[in-house]
Amino acid sequence: MRKKILSALCGIAIILSLTPIAESKMTNSKNIIIIHGCPKTPERAMTTETRTYDKHWIPWIKKELTAKGIKTETPLMPEPWMPDYKKFKQEFEKYDVNENTILIGHSCGTAFLVRWLGETKIKIAKLVLVAPWKIPDKDDKFRKEFYGYQIDETIKDRVKEIIMFTADDEADDGKKGLKIFHEALDGKIIELKGRGHYTMHDMKTAEFPELLEVILMP
Repeated sequence: MRKKILSALCGIAIILSLTPIAESKMTNSKNIIIIHGCPKTPERAMTTETRTYDKHWIPWIKKELTAKGIKTETPLMPEPWMPDYKKFKQEFEKYDVNENTILIGHSCGTAFLVRWLGETKIKIAKLVLVAPWKIPDKDDKFRKEFYGYQIDETIKDRVKEIIMFTADDEADDGKKGLKIFHEALDGKIIELKGRGHYTMHDMKTAEFPELLEVILMP
């Protein structure tokens, strides 16, 4: 009888010890959210096929990650040709962001993510800024408001890893923006040749294997 009781207790102990492991695997799964850039001209009338701002490398990277079983969201920000932080925030906060989330921004999408992380103080796994931008166009009231904020330097204390992609042939304002973000947030800079502003026009391809590698790194 004593042996049976001990055996039963051992079985319960094994089950209890395994339960947190199973839960841990579930709660530690990655999720990716990619925020696109902002076109200079309105694209209201454009179809899914003809609009540009959510294209470039974004569909390719989403396809690659989805094939690997990684949940990837690519929300469409409202009227990005005249970006409004509050409108972006309202749309963005429909998605789950937690300590296992990787946030990726392209161009003006980087400015939004940095502002949002500074405002909300949320912890995430990685922040990837592709062609980061912080310099508003002259006489553009929307972009002056969108980019005109102080970066919260404590973001780097709540984000496990920060990576910034730039190119040797990026525009001068893009290089200035990169410097502003890097001075505030530190992180790793990856400079690739001939990628420009990381648009289809500049890259001549939709594939972005360097970004995929960064996302998949533990």
